[in-house]
Parts: sequence; C-alpha cells; structure tokens
Amino acid sequence: MRFFSTSFFRGLIAQAAGTVLGMGLVMALRVIFGLPLSSPVEADDAHIREVIVVGGVIVGAITFMIGAGVFTDWFKWARGEETSDDHTPDPSKPNWMRYFSVDFDHKVIGVQYGVTSLLLLLFGGIFAMLFRIELSGSGITFLNSEIFKVLLGYDGPHLYNTLMSLHGIVMIAGILLGVGAMSNYLVPMLIGANDMAFPRLNAFAFWINVPGAAILLSSLFFGGFDTGWVGYPPLSLRAPLGMQMFLIGVYLVGLSSIAGSINVIVTTLTMRAKGMSMFKMPIFCWAALATALLQFTATQLIGLSFQLVMLERLLGMTFFDSLKGGDPVLYQHLFWFYSHPAVYVFILPGLGVISELLPVFSRKPLYGTRWVALSSFGIAVVSFFVWAHHMFVSGMSPFLRIPFMYSTLLVAVPTGVKFFSWAATLWQGKIIFKTPMLFALGAVVIFLLGGVTGPPLATIATDLHLHDTWFVVGHFHDTMFGGFIFPFVAAIFYWFPKMTGRMYNEKQGKIQFWLMFIGFMLMSNLQLVLGLLGMRRRVVDFDAALGFDSMQLALTIGGFMVFFGMLLFAYNIIRSWTKGEVAEGNVWDSRSPEWQKPNPMPLHNYEHPFEVVGEPYDYGLPNSRYVNMNPAGESPAAH
Repeated sequence: MRFFSTSFFRGLIAQAAGTVLGMGLVMALRVIFGLPLSSPVEADDAHIREVIVVGGVIVGAITFMIGAGVFTDWFKWARGEETSDDHTPDPSKPNWMRYFSVDFDHKVIGVQYGVTSLLLLLFGGIFAMLFRIELSGSGITFLNSEIFKVLLGYDGPHLYNTLMSLHGIVMIAGILLGVGAMSNYLVPMLIGANDMAFPRLNAFAFWINVPGAAILLSSLFFGGFDTGWVGYPPLSLRAPLGMQMFLIGVYLVGLSSIAGSINVIVTTLTMRAKGMSMFKMPIFCWAALATALLQFTATQLIGLSFQLVMLERLLGMTFFDSLKGGDPVLYQHLFWFYSHPAVYVFILPGLGVISELLPVFSRKPLYGTRWVALSSFGIAVVSFFVWAHHMFVSGMSPFLRIPFMYSTLLVAVPTGVKFFSWAATLWQGKIIFKTPMLFALGAVVIFLLGGVTGPPLATIATDLHLHDTWFVVGHFHDTMFGGFIFPFVAAIFYWFPKMTGRMYNEKQGKIQFWLMFIGFMLMSNLQLVLGLLGMRRRVVDFDAALGFDSMQLALTIGGFMVFFGMLLFAYNIIRSWTKGEVAEGNVWDSRSPEWQKPNPMPLHNYEHPFEVVGEPYDYGLPNSRYVNMNPAGESPAAH
C-alpha cells in the first residue's frame, strides 16, 4: 500500500484527472466562443477532436507535476512560507520509496534517470524487434496479423512506419535520460560536491520526463505516425493524432534537457573541491559540461520546430505547408540545428566514460589529458556548423553544400584526439579485462566504425548516392552504440558497487558483452552492406529478386542477440542489487575521490571537504596521489 503514496502513483492519478479536466476546459471554451464540438465533415470533426485531446494532454502533464509534488516547495515559497534545505529522507519510510518519489539527492535522481532510461531503451528495443521480424524476409506478413488490427486499429505498412518512427525517437529519449543519469550521479561526486547546485530544479528536470515519456508512448494508441523520428512536414501535418503525442512528448523531454543542463553548468563551474582547477577536473566532467552547453543553447530549436508544427495543425498557421506559402525546408534547418549537435549530446558523456575507465584498467596515465579535455569543447563548437549535411538532397541552395561538407569533416580532428589518446593509453598497459573494460574497448572499436563511415556521408558526391539508404542506418547505429550504449553499460557496471554496495555477476557481464558485441557487429555491418547495395531505409518491404532475404535474416538475428544481451544485463543488475557479493573498499583501485569513500556512497557525499593535490590519471607513477581526503587533519574515523 505504500506504493500508492509515492509521487509516481499520485502523479499518474493527477495526470489522468487533469487530462479529463483539460479536455472539458477546451470544450467549455469552444462553447463560450461559439465554436462547434463536432462536424459532419470527417476531416473537420477529426481536427476538433485533436484540439480537445491536445488541450487535455497538456493540462494532464502539468497536473502530473503538481500531483507528484514537484512544485510543493516552490508553491510554499510563493506563499511566503519557509522551506527547508535539509533533504534527509524520512527514516520511517522504506528506502525504495525514495526512487518512486520526489527526492532532491542527486544520487537518487541519477538512479531515477538511469532506470527510466533503461525502460525506454527496452520499449525502443521491443519496437525494433517487431519490425525486424517483418524485415527478416520479403513480403508483408507479420505486421499484417489480425491481432495488431484488433489492438491498435491499424496494421501493415502504417504499423511498420509507426514502429520504426517510435523506435527511433524512444531510443533517442532513452539516451537523453541516460545522459542525465550519468551527469547527475557522477558530476557532484567527481568534483567533491554534496549535491547539484539547484536540487529542486534537478528533481523537476527528471519528473517532467515521466509524463513526457507516457505521452510519447501513447502515440501508438492514437493512430501512430508515419514520419520517422524526424517529424518532417508535410507528412507531420497530415499524420494521425499520434503525431501530436510525439510532438508533445519530445517537447517535454527537451524541457527536461534544458533544465538539467543549467544544473550541470553551474555545479561544474562553481562547486569544485579545493585545488581542483579546470585541468585537474576529471575528463567526464569536461564531457558533461560540454554536453550541458550544447543542451542549453540548442535544444530550444527542436522545441520551436515541433511547436510550430503543433500550431500549424491546431490553428491552421502556415509555417511549413508549401501549398499555403510555407517552407518545409525551414523545418529541416530548425530541426537539424539541434538534432546534429544532439548526436554529440549523446556521445560526449560516453566518450568521457571511456576516458575515465581506460587509465584505471590499463594502470597507466591518460595520454594527453589536457588535449582530451579540450577536444570535448572542440567537438561541441564545431557541431553547431554541420547541421546542413543532412540536407544535401533537400533542395537547399547548392552553394551551401561546400562549407557544410568541410565543417563536417573538421569534426574528425577533435574526435581523432580522443582516439589517439586512448590508443596511447592502452599501449604497453597492464590491461585488466573486467566487464567495464570490455565494454569500453568494445565502444572504441564500434565508435571507430562510426567514425570511418561518417566521411562518405559528409562528402557531397558520395552522400547524394548514400542518403536515405541503410548505409546511414548502419553509420548511425555505430555512432550511438559506440558513443553511448556500450559506454553507458560500462559506466553502470563500473559504478554499480558505488551505487548499491554490491558487485555485479562478472560471468554474466562477460557473456552479455560477447553476445552484444558479436550481434551488433553482425547487425551493423550488414546494414552498411545493404545500404551500399541500394536498400532504402524506412521501407516495409523489398523485392525478393534483389537477394536481400538472407542478409536481412542474419541482420535480424544480430538484432535479437543485442536485445537478449540487454535482457541479461537487466537480470544481472536487478539480481545483484539485493543478492550480489558485498563490495568493500576501492574495488577498482581508483584514484577518483568517490572510491575513497565507503560503498554505497554516504547520504552526504563528503562531510569533510577534500583537497586536490595531484593529477587525476597518474596511474602507475610512484608516490603520486590525486586527492587528500583529510586536508584539515581530522581523525580518519570521521571519513
């Protein structure tokens, strides 16, 4: 019964009630202004229903936040009441309730982000497996099953388009939450802070994702949408009501991204421990800071582009409909100005994780630490000047192609700095092949494939032939898995003892790695080959005479290997959380400050501030240490 008193449950009840209330409010306003509630014309009637439902959904998202208690302290402040900064949990409630309720501890919020991220990745994976079954052979068979028609009201090609579109955007939302998980959990601990700069804003940034994710997933039951994850007009102007759920859901996730980035920027710049200059700050924090700057400055553009599509659908404004004077290419400029920097929002934290783990498991200093730190900002800056390489075939002015081609190729320079650093760090190191290290090394190999398949898409002559083929799909999956998925799994395994005080199952972790690595290489490389052979992306069927059936079947098998690897990961983590071997002390022999504290991390990370006295990655050097955990000479028992 305690679950029914959590913020999560109360928020869902408030969202359901708020949605009904919001729909009633819209209908009341229509009556007041003399507007009809229905129409004999089918298209007009569908538009009226859409206006009513969208109004209800937006009000429902707001009431979720109120019901969950996210605004409670702010409401008290607005009324002139005192609010406390003591966020010590209630000892009368079981600890698990903290993870289903509004909590201001960055570690709890980090876990909330992480679990929600993994759930969204699971849903995105299920959508992929459903349409991969369809693509495993020519002819439309599986998605024409009657069960889909009964459950959803549609099947066949439109269902494929919906599953393919949802797979893309749900995975992207899951990755964004995974970025939030790593930044929230790790940044304060790595810089010596006890929490984020703005704990209440931190809680808001997480909880707005919950109604956002629910609304996004609900698009499956509102007729779906057939635009792909990009939402291009004019398709997005003509899609069913599910399109609005997509737009609203992603808008709320984007709002979370902006709010979370403010916290990371302020925390990193103002709350570092004594002696921690910028160049003595861990590389992951550099990556998180560069990521937050991207989120803070670019996310508004995707929010704006989606908002304009919503307004055009609801109010008849003409931003993108070329038949009414709009310009659909304008949408692409707005969308990609964020969505290509967003690729680096996904991968920069992952590359930061790789740079954190390689020195630990090779027992060597990170080669070129300062250059690696600055390379994250180099990638972030250049990423703002590359968006139009997605638009070489869009009808954009041809003279713009050349500068965008060169700027895209320029991204390889700061990215190459990281690769050379990793290679030099591993060279002649005493490498320990634990599960986190395996996933970090796998990430390097896969991301390298993403890097070498990028220039053909950045170069005009080759992109004109490869655009919208499966070569793009293979490149993008290489980038996402190498830049985020594998590093994210590595980070969870590496910091799992710190989160839980327990060790994961090493044998299961290594089985998962090989299952995922082999399956992914099979899947991704076949995607690249199919693209070179002319297989178009976002199509439900292909001619058997093309001879693609065997490759598509093998590709599907590889996809299922990755999927089952992630299921094994979930089992390993869930079981180890309560039954794993107790993790005592510095399990990785790390120099990082959080590993100098007990497992799991204390409620207040560092009751006594530490001082940075050396370099963070001087592994293997005699008489070298990074932090002095007892600078004031307190009794060690106090730490």
